[in-house]
Amino acid sequence: MATADTVLAQPSGAASTWKKIQELRLPWIPIVILSGILILAIFAPLLAPADPKKNDITNRLKPPFQTSENILGTDGLGKDVLSRLIFGARTIMKVTVPSMIVAILVGTTVGLVAGYAGKWVDSVLMRITDAVMGFPSILVALLIVSLVGTGLMPVLVAVTATTWARFARMIRGEVLSNRDRDFVVLARISGVSPIMIIWRHLFPNVVNTLMVITSITVGQVILLVASLSFLGLGLKPGEAAWGVMVAEGRDYINGNGWWLSLFPGLIITGVVMAFNLLGDWLRDYLDPKLRRAR
Repeated sequence: MATADTVLAQPSGAASTWKKIQELRLPWIPIVILSGILILAIFAPLLAPADPKKNDITNRLKPPFQTSENILGTDGLGKDVLSRLIFGARTIMKVTVPSMIVAILVGTTVGLVAGYAGKWVDSVLMRITDAVMGFPSILVALLIVSLVGTGLMPVLVAVTATTWARFARMIRGEVLSNRDRDFVVLARISGVSPIMIIWRHLFPNVVNTLMVITSITVGQVILLVASLSFLGLGLKPGEAAWGVMVAEGRDYINGNGWWLSLFPGLIITGVVMAFNLLGDWLRDYLDPKLRRAR
């Protein structure tokens, strides 16, 4: 029978859970930033104080922190800046989420097939991958958007086309390091089909790498979308999008509208840095050697 001292010495469930969380050394600042952006994107209609597309010429270029109706001021057409920033979170999710899903599916499939099949299949797929990665992403995206046109769908296509290759290259490297291991060789000798070997034995071993690449790539995708919009080849002018807001505010930077580019620029910088820091933490946490060294 446990003594009273032993019972008292045992930590409670809540204390034990909190201790485990502390041991993870979670990157709280990136988590808070990204959680906030997610909440803004989901509840944008409820949180935005005004219609982000409503023009009010009589209220144009109102400085920030002057009135409670327009806390972050208004733009050159009288649109509420705070409302546009909030809806900008939803816009960036509309672009990032579907493009990342397609890029992950395509890149992971190419990497798994190329790494396992080898020979001419690997050569052909990797030459295509190298051709895509050989050009800067912004140039490839600019070419696609200039040919297809501006808007949400062209941006989705451009982002996907410039993103899948980095997944393919990294996943293929992980597969090459695992395909000759004992469990894969035994499965092959036992007559397991290549598809099942890839799905059951190789894919689970690349999930950690996939998570790290995804967390880092999301930030790069957001920066790419903002760059396209800034150049006038991304989302259409007037859209509640951070890159569009930066582009619209550049005419007022040296005048009486310094805040128009500053606030969306700060958000873009903060979100990209948050994803990069989260990716660094995932890399360290998922690598046993790096985790022990922390």
